[in-house]
Amino acid sequence: MKLHCFIALTALCQLTFAILPATASAESTPYAKPCAADDKECLHETIAELAKTLTNKAERDQTYRELAKSWARAGKPEKALEIVPLIETPDTRAMTIRGIGMELAGLKWPKDKQDKIFAQLREQAEKLKEAHPPSYGIALTYIAMSQAFAGDNDGAWKTAADMENTSLRHKAYGETAEIQAESGDYENAKISLNKIDDIPYKNKAYTMVSRLLAGKGMMTQAYDAAMQITNPYLKAAAIQNILDRHTAPTETTKDRNLP
Repeated sequence: MKLHCFIALTALCQLTFAILPATASAESTPYAKPCAADDKECLHETIAELAKTLTNKAERDQTYRELAKSWARAGKPEKALEIVPLIETPDTRAMTIRGIGMELAGLKWPKDKQDKIFAQLREQAEKLKEAHPPSYGIALTYIAMSQAFAGDNDGAWKTAADMENTSLRHKAYGETAEIQAESGDYENAKISLNKIDDIPYKNKAYTMVSRLLAGKGMMTQAYDAAMQITNPYLKAAAIQNILDRHTAPTETTKDRNLP
């Protein structure tokens, strides 16, 4: 009797250990389609399938966000747009819209082709209007920034003008101006800044644009921007920054605690 029990117990243990490795392997290796390392299409599809297996919403949304940006960077923004609705967290969806827009701008596509994708991004942003107004405003800000980065100034201004939230609208104009200044386009940066009807915010935006222009060596334009500032302290700081560009001070800007 004892021998029979021993044999039965041994068989049960062997069966258990035979099953466990396979189960552990199945849990530790979710879907992963074999790909050639340089097969971008296959790699994108693999990430998409892996994302479906993620139960943690934050991890899944972040994976989809990066995948959407990657699809756009690869010249397939239509694939990126298909991913946006899969993202549940509103602010992550807004960041995804930003990522797609910035990658699209980097593609340097013809304007008509580019405008079509920006219009589709706007459609995705509109879905956030009722669901999560703050993320909606942020999404529009990011679209305006992307349009400015792509050189579509009229599109950026229109997107910003459509924003109902005054603070976010000012931010959109300010961010647009900074992008224009960074590209050396002070003329359009000035147009963007003059669309801001809040004096304190406009002063801060002009201060930043002046600094950006001075950093590019565009001192005449930097000085003009500084002279548009009505706050005496900020104006003095902007002019001081121009002076410092001519002769670098011994102490750092951080030491001097400038705005």
